[in-house]
Amino acid sequence: MAIIDLVKWTPIGNQTIYAFKYPETNLSTFTQLIIQESQEAILFSKGQIVGKFGPGKHTLNTENLPILRSLYGLPFGGKNPFTAEVWFVNKLQPYNIDWSIDRMDIHDADYNTGIPLVAKGRYGMKIIDAERFLIKIVGTKTSFDQYDITDQFLGEFTTKTKSALMQFMIKNRIGLKQISAHLDSISDHLRSIMLPFCENIGFDLTKFYITSIEVDGSSEVGKRVLDAISRQSSQAIGGYTWQQSQAFEIAKDAVDGMSNKGGGLLGAIVASNMMGGLGGGGGIMQPQYNQPTFAGNSTPQGVTDPSIAPNREIYCSNCSKKFSSNLRFCPFCGDEYCPCPKCGTDNSKDAKRCVSCGQTLLMNINSCSNCNMPIAQGSGFCGNCGKPSSVGKCTRCSTQLAPNVKFCPSCGQKNG
Repeated sequence: MAIIDLVKWTPIGNQTIYAFKYPETNLSTFTQLIIQESQEAILFSKGQIVGKFGPGKHTLNTENLPILRSLYGLPFGGKNPFTAEVWFVNKLQPYNIDWSIDRMDIHDADYNTGIPLVAKGRYGMKIIDAERFLIKIVGTKTSFDQYDITDQFLGEFTTKTKSALMQFMIKNRIGLKQISAHLDSISDHLRSIMLPFCENIGFDLTKFYITSIEVDGSSEVGKRVLDAISRQSSQAIGGYTWQQSQAFEIAKDAVDGMSNKGGGLLGAIVASNMMGGLGGGGGIMQPQYNQPTFAGNSTPQGVTDPSIAPNREIYCSNCSKKFSSNLRFCPFCGDEYCPCPKCGTDNSKDAKRCVSCGQTLLMNINSCSNCNMPIAQGSGFCGNCGKPSSVGKCTRCSTQLAPNVKFCPSCGQKNG
C-alpha cells in the first residue's frame, strides 16, 4: 500500500463533527501533518497514544515522535514507514445541540394534581481533554458528531435531567403556571448537575438552556389536562363556574331536543326554569349554599317549612362562614342577617329571591326585635317568642301595613 505523505482534515457542511479518524494508516517519517486552528490531532499506534499535535504543520519523524524508535526500532534519518491512526479533534464551541426529554409525571403545585410534562432546550459542548474524549467515548467509530453525542448521552442525560428538574420544581413549589419565569434558574441548576458528568468524558458544558417545559399533549392524560386548563381559563375570563357551564349545556340540549320534536316553547320554558327563571332565581344556575336544616318541632311565624326550628347554624351571605341564627349580625364580618321567610337562609339585602329555595323575598320584611326570627306581613305577634309586632293590618279597613307606617295609606287611620 502507498505511503501517505500529507495528512489533513477540512470539515465540510454545517454539521458539527467533534472527532474524525483519517482513513489511511500507512505513514512514514516524511509524512506531513497539517492541523487547522481550533483542531488537535492525536496519533494511536499499537493500542496506545504516540503523539499529540496542535495547530500548524508537523513532520511525523522520530524527533517529534521518539516513541516510534521503541515501538518500531526506527533509526534516525531516512524515510521509515510505520502504521498509526490519526484522529482530528474539533475544539470549537457549538451552541446548537438540541435536547428533549419525554414524559415525566409530576404533582403540580398550582393544580394540586399529577400532570405529565415534557421539556426541551439546547446546549453547547467543547472538548477540553481530547485524549480522555477519544479513549472513553469514540472507541471503534470513525467519526463522532453532535447526533452521536445525543445518542451516546441519552440514558444518562434523560435520567439526570428528569430527576434534577422534578426535584427542583417540588422543592421550590414551582407549578406549571409559574414555570416560565424560572427557566433561567432551572437551566443553571441542571447545568451544575450535568457538568461533572461531561468533564469526566473530556467535555466542558459551555451552555445549557431550557427553552420550554409544558404539558405532554401527545398522551391521553395530557390532552385531558390541557382541555381542563383551557376550560378553567375560559370560565375565569367569562366569569362563570363549572356548574354554570354544565347548566348551560344541559339547558341547550333541552331546548334542542324539544325543538327537534316540535316543542320549542316547552324547551325554552324548561331551560328557563333550569337557568333560574326569567325572574333571576331558584334554578340550578343559582349558587347553593347547602344550608343545614332546622331541628325541633316549633315553626316560626311566616316560615312555611314545618321542619324548621327557631335556632340553627346558617352561612353568612357575605363571608360564607357559619354563625347562629339567633344573632342579628355575622360575628365574623358584621353583615346583617337577612333570613328567607321560608327556609331561613341568609341572603344579601338586595336579593329578590332566596339563593337556596328560590322564595321571593318581600321588600321591607320585618324580623322580631327580640329573637330575630322573620315575621310575615300582617302578623301582630312573633310566632316564636310572642313579642308584639309592628307589622299588621289597619284596624279600620284591614289594609296590610308596612313597618313603621304611622297612617293607613287607604283610609288614613292612625296605626297603633
